[in-house]
Amino acid sequence: MHLAHSPDAPGQEQIDFEWFLAVDIRVGTILSAEAFPEARKPSYRLVVDFGPGIGTRKSCAQIAANYTLAELPGRQVAGVVNFPPRQIGPAMSEVLVLGFADAAGEVVLFAPDVPVPNGSRLF
Repeated sequence: MHLAHSPDAPGQEQIDFEWFLAVDIRVGTILSAEAFPEARKPSYRLVVDFGPGIGTRKSCAQIAANYTLAELPGRQVAGVVNFPPRQIGPAMSEVLVLGFADAAGEVVLFAPDVPVPNGSRLF
């Protein structure tokens, strides 16, 4: 599920810092990407390596509009690793890969601009 957010929308209500800390956002490297034709919106199935502490996780990501399958392996991405797995059609998604909407409302992946160790946590 993706929510459409206008860049002009007001911010959300304030939360305690502990709530932010409860969301475990880590960086990982995409090991493989494959087409996911069963998805309602153009999507890929990803396998992402989040390092030795988390391991590899599968994700279903609606990123086909901005990325080809060939360019994804080796790319670092950020993901929420402590949400429960979610059934997406016939696939189980174990991590929420993070991104922002471009001007057309399509997902642009959120990633560090220089390589960092897999498993590094956002702070």
